[in-house]
Amino acid sequence: MRRGALLLILLAAWVPRFARGDDLQNLGRDFWAWRARTQPVSGDDITRIDRPPGWAPDWSRRSIEERRKSLAEFVARWKGIDSTGMPVGWQVDYRLLGSALARVRWELEVLRSWDRNPRFYVDQTLGAYFENLLAPPPFSRARGEQIARLLESIPSTIDAARVNLTAPIGPFARLAAEELKGVGPRLTESVAALKPLVAPEIARRIDAAAPRAITVLESWGNWLDAGWPIMPSNAAVGRDRYDYFLAEVALLPFTMDDLLAAGRQEWARAVALETMETNRNRALSPLPLFPDEASQIAREEKDEASVRRFLEEKGILTVPADVRHYRNRPLPPYVAPLAFLGVADDLTSAARLGEDAVSYIRPPSPSLPYFALSTARDPRPILVHEGIPGHYLQLVLSWKHEDPIRRHYYDSAANEGIGFYAEEMMLQAGYFDDSPRTREILANFQRLRALRVEADVKLASGQFTIEQAAEYLEKRVPMDRETALQEAAFFASDPGQAISYLVGKLQIVKLLADARQQQGDKFDLRVFHDFLWKNGNVPFALLRWELLGDKEEIGRVDAARKRLKY
Repeated sequence: MRRGALLLILLAAWVPRFARGDDLQNLGRDFWAWRARTQPVSGDDITRIDRPPGWAPDWSRRSIEERRKSLAEFVARWKGIDSTGMPVGWQVDYRLLGSALARVRWELEVLRSWDRNPRFYVDQTLGAYFENLLAPPPFSRARGEQIARLLESIPSTIDAARVNLTAPIGPFARLAAEELKGVGPRLTESVAALKPLVAPEIARRIDAAAPRAITVLESWGNWLDAGWPIMPSNAAVGRDRYDYFLAEVALLPFTMDDLLAAGRQEWARAVALETMETNRNRALSPLPLFPDEASQIAREEKDEASVRRFLEEKGILTVPADVRHYRNRPLPPYVAPLAFLGVADDLTSAARLGEDAVSYIRPPSPSLPYFALSTARDPRPILVHEGIPGHYLQLVLSWKHEDPIRRHYYDSAANEGIGFYAEEMMLQAGYFDDSPRTREILANFQRLRALRVEADVKLASGQFTIEQAAEYLEKRVPMDRETALQEAAFFASDPGQAISYLVGKLQIVKLLADARQQQGDKFDLRVFHDFLWKNGNVPFALLRWELLGDKEEIGRVDAARKRLKY
């Protein structure tokens, strides 16, 4: 055969594959643009995204039907792409888009928060406003207009809530009513602190919009408060739907029973670790509180620099020089009244890579809630989980990924798994050797992450009410009642999120062990971690296939999908 003919044959074989790769990337581009317009607002900091100019939440019935139609069209395009024979990386991307589409179905048709959960509309109204306050000043004209637009949209969103909530769940309605108590003074205080920071014409729009928003929210809160006792009380999503989440959305090769067993084993391990630490440290004084916010902020800045040096000197993980910083800052007065709505931080975004991430803090006090109290004694446990080397670094590296599909995809088990793994990684590497009492904090965090698994599974299966889950966390961690109730309410509203910390960490540990075994003396911990962090949005069953050529976990996911009853 002539050389030219052979080249034509090879070219004919490769052209369809590249065409399918283009189809895949085009689908990803269109889907993520659509998702930016339609993704619900959440109190979770990991899921925050850049929105298009002029965006405001729209949960009208027309909008919901348009979401359904668009989802069906995206699914048809996805199914029309044959991933067979593609390079493994492309096949991973194909499954990522399948997972992302399943997540939309999970939100729209399975959880049906727009139909069942009044708390959902607290997020879409006050939560949307709160989220746009979190980036530090200045408040540009465009940003001010966006904030005014969100306040102006609150009445129409609550009108949609009154139409949509045909099957509201009593416990969710009660929680929403409680969150809306005092909404008038809270929002008034926030707006008063914000107005001097925006242009005068924007301040006038905010002045006009805030009273209307308050009137609507107060009226709706009163209606919920009166009506929740006669609403259905079962907030559980159920085993069949939870199985759908595990297999189709999260791509996790586990059953509910697997999760419970893992959580109980990790809890015992955490209790043993904490017990040994407290016994070892029994002659030591407790960690003191910082005397003021300025001292805590200065300490966190030094700690962040020391983390970067430690990672480099120990050959653990690369922190590129152009990665900005993770900083503590005082909680602004325009954020403080609404801080209960979500994580009070700003991890920046794909469009703001040149800005520092910020975690807002309150003045040190023994009455602070669980996580804030830990940072008021030592910022490092939260720094390594949320900042560097945890969420902030991982997100920045993922947002820079050359593959747009991986740049925009998110998955709680991957993201939170890395955050939890980062804590233990730094503990085992010796970073906390200088502070025995801080090691106790990390052991207690480990206990919480284990208990979250049982709380999540039992809330989803109906074995726990929200109050029982909160009491369980309050007593078994232990932690303050306020944080325990916030956690339980969030887990009930977002099933599957709370398992992600432990499940993700366990998958990383297994991936590391198997990579070390496969590569032998050629294994390089820094290279492994650099790959993991860069692809840190990707479910670990897929990364195992890509890194090790091992499809065992994804095979278990596929087998579970065939058994789904929902």
